[in-house]
Amino acid sequence: MKEIILSHLDDPRQLERIYRQNKLSFKRSFDLLYPEITGSPVADFWNERLHYESDEVDWGSYKDLFFVIIASLIAGLIAKVPDIFNIAEEPFYSRNAGLILFPALSAYFAWKNKLPARRIVLIFGAFVSALCFINFLPFAQRGDTFILSCIHLIVVEWSILGFAFTGELKNANGKRLAFLKYNGDLLVITALIVIASGILSAITIGLFSLIGFRIERFYFQYIVISGLPAAPIVGTYLIQSNPQLVGKVSPVIAKIFSPLVLAMLIIYLVAIVISGKNPYNDREFLIIFNILLIGVMSIIFFSIGGTASSPKRKAEIWMLALLSAVTIVVNGIALSAIVFRIAAWGASPNRTAVLGNNVLILVNLLLVSTQLFKVASGKKEIVSVEKAITGFLPVYSLWAAIVSFLFPFIFGFR
Repeated sequence: MKEIILSHLDDPRQLERIYRQNKLSFKRSFDLLYPEITGSPVADFWNERLHYESDEVDWGSYKDLFFVIIASLIAGLIAKVPDIFNIAEEPFYSRNAGLILFPALSAYFAWKNKLPARRIVLIFGAFVSALCFINFLPFAQRGDTFILSCIHLIVVEWSILGFAFTGELKNANGKRLAFLKYNGDLLVITALIVIASGILSAITIGLFSLIGFRIERFYFQYIVISGLPAAPIVGTYLIQSNPQLVGKVSPVIAKIFSPLVLAMLIIYLVAIVISGKNPYNDREFLIIFNILLIGVMSIIFFSIGGTASSPKRKAEIWMLALLSAVTIVVNGIALSAIVFRIAAWGASPNRTAVLGNNVLILVNLLLVSTQLFKVASGKKEIVSVEKAITGFLPVYSLWAAIVSFLFPFIFGFR
């Protein structure tokens, strides 16, 4: 990318085209190149453009606001379907949790990215297929395959959102990394919106109670349930319109928590030995172990994705390399435990799904860890780690689709 930028410094139109094709990669490469070309009018212009931060919040155009309002209302309406049609809440939300939010967000990115009609049809055809599958097939209620399908279907729907965000399946590593960064930023800003909304709700309920109105039930059923799906949609709109809002918060959080998680994992592994806890025979312990593993993997991914556009110090790289190495040890324990349980009691839907998840995470961790150690020793650039992360995301999506759509047939919907 550096060579491409350098060769087109005298061609503003081509530079703009390159920038729009992969903004994240362009900015990172330009920042590395800029010290060599400082003083060039074109280079100085792009430096100001790429690093300009407004002091004011940009609320976008009226079309943007209208689209966000409509999307939020539709998502809120879907969340109220159990009340509108007198449907049991627990089965509806367990089956359709992802379908409340992801189609609205996908519509937003499809609109902002101006995707061609064929891709838009593909995106919403996938959501309709997921809707029909999870709601109309004869699952055993609370059965293993039903629970697995509900959980993994959320990952499939998240992957569809990722396709709407990137706009393509192939050669999208830079955009996939931007998608990971967007997810980290969205978690931060959605948490802030929810906290602020919770404070407002408490004040509202308290004020009405002072004058004799008990609005708690009404407020929860019609305001909270309808409003919760709007928080990520509004958060997405604010992130896309004002990337500076949380663009510096997510990297700071990643830098703070990565070493803390590394210390916690090391202490935890020592504590397991001291306590004598046996993950091979304790099902609940193994479940928590796997949740811990997924959480740590997410922190590694967001640590790379959240700071992708900024240069990393060698100490940060070594810390992430050590974190990935320790996580491989945790994964090895979890993987050996699930293999032991399958050998002892046979292959169930849950055990098979967990085995697949652990194998994929182990392979991905080995790839990421190898590249991190090479970067830390100066043999590779950080982009190799990013490729190891983003290149593996479709594999997770494929496995989630297999568990969601094929496991019920393989294991007889039990």
